Amino acid sequence: MFDWLKRIQSSVTSAEEVLQYFEQMLEDGRYMFETASNTLLAGTDPELVKEDLWATDKRINKLERRIRRRVVTHLTMHGTGAISSDLVMMSIVKDAERIGDYCKNIFDLSMMGKEVAPEAVKDLLECKSSITRLLAKARNVYKSEDMEDAKVFIAKADALAKHCDTAATSMVKREDNDGRSAITALAYRYNKRIVAHALNIITSLVVPVDQLDYYDEDEEGRE
Repeated sequence: MFDWLKRIQSSVTSAEEVLQYFEQMLEDGRYMFETASNTLLAGTDPELVKEDLWATDKRINKLERRIRRRVVTHLTMHGTGAISSDLVMMSIVKDAERIGDYCKNIFDLSMMGKEVAPEAVKDLLECKSSITRLLAKARNVYKSEDMEDAKVFIAKADALAKHCDTAATSMVKREDNDGRSAITALAYRYNKRIVAHALNIITSLVVPVDQLDYYDEDEEGRE
């Protein structure tokens, strides 16, 4: 995937710079997820972290734009021979940006004045720990381009996404009068979407361009 970065010899576009921007996006996404989840599950006062959370999201968006500008420059310089790699980079950068968006969704749940269902708190905290580790691992796997690590990551993340999906469906089927089931179902759903975008990033190491966003689809839509 990053062979094209290594070939860049331009004062305008730097391979090392692009990689550093992307790694920072992944790290910021991990930080946002942990921070937002703590407001929902661990009692962190949302008002104390809101400004920092929004500033981090703005940095992610800024880094996305920087990377895209450099990809466009690279495509202009290298023509059709760069299309495949550049399409992948554009796709995974959007995945990294979307992680930040779903973290904001989790944060918004904590601002609604409702709590998650008590019986789900322990499981959601375990999911939080697992996802935080996965997001940290994603950065390392992408930097090293280790195929075996990528396959292990994909298996673990896929199982976690399915767990969140099953839990969300279960909560939706419940009925309560205080909105806790709805809040809990959304929390699981947003967790699943964050994992799905992390999966898209790592699967870009092992699948061709036409199969990008494979893990962004429903099970029934997969071939």
